[in-house]
Amino acid sequence: MTSPLPPGATIGILGGGQLGRMAALAASDLGYKCHIFSPDADAPAKEVSGAQTTAPYEDLDAARKFAQSVDVVTFEFENVPDDVLAVISELSPVRPSAEALHVSQDRQTEKAFINRLGISTAPWAPVLEQSDLSTAAAQTGFPAILKTARLGYDGKGQVRVDAKSDLMAAWTSIGKMPSVLEGFVDFEREISVIVARSVESKTESYVPVDNVHKDHILYSTSAPSSVSEEIGEKAKQIADKIVTALNLVGLLAVEMFVMRDGSVLVNEIAPRPHNSGHWTMDACAASQFEQFIRAVVGLPLRDPSRHSNAVMTNLIGYEADRWKDLAGEASTCLHLYGKANALPGRKMGHVTRLFPAKGCT
Repeated sequence: MTSPLPPGATIGILGGGQLGRMAALAASDLGYKCHIFSPDADAPAKEVSGAQTTAPYEDLDAARKFAQSVDVVTFEFENVPDDVLAVISELSPVRPSAEALHVSQDRQTEKAFINRLGISTAPWAPVLEQSDLSTAAAQTGFPAILKTARLGYDGKGQVRVDAKSDLMAAWTSIGKMPSVLEGFVDFEREISVIVARSVESKTESYVPVDNVHKDHILYSTSAPSSVSEEIGEKAKQIADKIVTALNLVGLLAVEMFVMRDGSVLVNEIAPRPHNSGHWTMDACAASQFEQFIRAVVGLPLRDPSRHSNAVMTNLIGYEADRWKDLAGEASTCLHLYGKANALPGRKMGHVTRLFPAKGCT
């Protein structure tokens, strides 16, 4: 059995956004210190951590010093340069591993990996150069979405394609970068499952949840999902299969489409805490952030059961200006991320509304 890091040990977190902030708060509750590495001097996670490195992720000297100052390293976003992670991995344990991160960093690699496991996705095809566009379209049909293979999130780096005549303009609009073309699917709802996996290979999954997106950004999450027990169990099995195949230690979020015939397709995976898991902070004895920290430091995972039903709603841009009214709502939990400037499309916080539930699991 692997011995967990003792309280007082330092967790290095690559990335300083709200996920890193909430992870650092969870780490503090368990007696751990955090060191945040981010190029943003005003990163939200730095406000609640004991040590900070402010440098570009590509700064290998800064990365080495960072790795030497911590006991384990994790990350709150996927776009960590490969060479930086290689340098850090030589000096400190990294959880999840660089190999697991590599799969999720690139949509082509990710979808191919998932399909090799016998798990279905929407029809897709790689686009590496202009000549691939027509071949890819023949596989996916129209309408479709052209997505950059790397660096896209919250709808960035994506463009809808309705006809063959639109392909070149779409390709140009995303900078002619390596991409995937995905065919549309007629799904009934979007769901996700968050699963934790420990150093001892034990897994614990939160209940599947329903997700609603607006303008490609998650708007709300309802826990539990309204899917049948059979579909919910199928979704949890899919998430468990992926996290095990990745040999991932940490947290994995799996976004899925539930089709009208009851089948389940995987949309995307994220090897970190996820927006659709924020409800766990208020509706479960152990939040996704506590589970994440427990896995990273080697502690046993906790029971992910919920004590309440919940609806989490993101506060996007100026919606956070309603903080005073939201703070006064009964059975409503307000979380603000400490970001100075509200911008359109920027996640400034979230609220979780709790509801009584019998037989919670």
